[in-house]
Amino acid sequence: MSRSWVLATVLLGSLPVFASGQSSSPWHDPSPHTVQFVTVDQDVKLEVLDWGGSGKALVLLAGLGGTAHVYDDFAPKLTSEYHVYGITRRGFGASSAPATGYSADRLADDVLAVLDALKIPKPVLVGHSIAGEELSSLGTRHPERLAGLIYLDAAYSYAFYAPSLGDWNIDLQELLKELDKLQFGKRPADPKPVVNELLEMSLPGFEKDLQEMQKQMAAQPVVGVRPPVPGAADRQSFEAFRLWQEKVSGDAPPEAELRQQQESTPDGHVGGPRTKPAVSQAIVWGEQKYTAPKIPVLAIFAIPHDWGPAIDNNAALRASMEIADQPFVQQVEAFESAVPSAKVVRLPNSSHLVFISKEADVLREMRSFLETLHE
Repeated sequence: MSRSWVLATVLLGSLPVFASGQSSSPWHDPSPHTVQFVTVDQDVKLEVLDWGGSGKALVLLAGLGGTAHVYDDFAPKLTSEYHVYGITRRGFGASSAPATGYSADRLADDVLAVLDALKIPKPVLVGHSIAGEELSSLGTRHPERLAGLIYLDAAYSYAFYAPSLGDWNIDLQELLKELDKLQFGKRPADPKPVVNELLEMSLPGFEKDLQEMQKQMAAQPVVGVRPPVPGAADRQSFEAFRLWQEKVSGDAPPEAELRQQQESTPDGHVGGPRTKPAVSQAIVWGEQKYTAPKIPVLAIFAIPHDWGPAIDNNAALRASMEIADQPFVQQVEAFESAVPSAKVVRLPNSSHLVFISKEADVLREMRSFLETLHE
């Protein structure tokens, strides 16, 4: 599967790093959660939000670049039936940002450490986007610790690797590791198994990935397009910027989430992004291959995606993104075939932030799935 999601992110400008103006009056997060920090590794603490509630525990995980605050509006709608938590992974928001520890399994181990520290027994993990890898890591390695998994537009190749489709990034990392074994001074006494693996599996598979990438590049009529940039009036406050993002993308995360993503300058303006690009890069490089989890699964897909007014109003961009969506359609079909026990739900014309753009539908599907769990 190609890295067309990266293209989509660039085209949409979904990470709000442009705002530069903020009210000087104090701002308080209105979401009804408490905040605590849990140590998960040496010198690594994660921010954990607790919205309260009673009943089965739900633990919410954000997508790449996001924090638990992205659920500030969504989570309170579940507390009448469930006890809802949110975890901000290492490297983002108020959590620690160490130089290492960004492989998929390590990030999943961080989640497990939070469950242990807070004594949360057999929760349901709910993950958006890249958090699908943490769900699949725990769902395959520690299924006994969980009651179920809910993927929110998150069961893509980093969460379930379909050999028939492959994944350019994951396959590249494996290929580089195999080639590294043949370097001078590292070559094993008998290199034949490594060479055979490269010739029979790794290189043919990667060639297929490149052919798919070439096909996508040839089919997409628009390349190198920059996302819209907010004007001065859009930068006067986070509220104004959020409204601008809704106009461009069709939806936007809560204001608390926008404030988690950027620094505030001494004069009260919004500075640059709080997260270094190297963190997101390390997470992408740390993706791993996961098979189908053996516990109850709900997988909600925003297929086909709604890319927002900025794309919809440009015929060439819209055609380009419709082509970019095709590998994700194939991934949904592969996941559905490989995990027949999973409940797979397609919510057409949703944004990637499906729990915001289709909130009522997502809540309905989650409640229906959760009612079937007996642990």
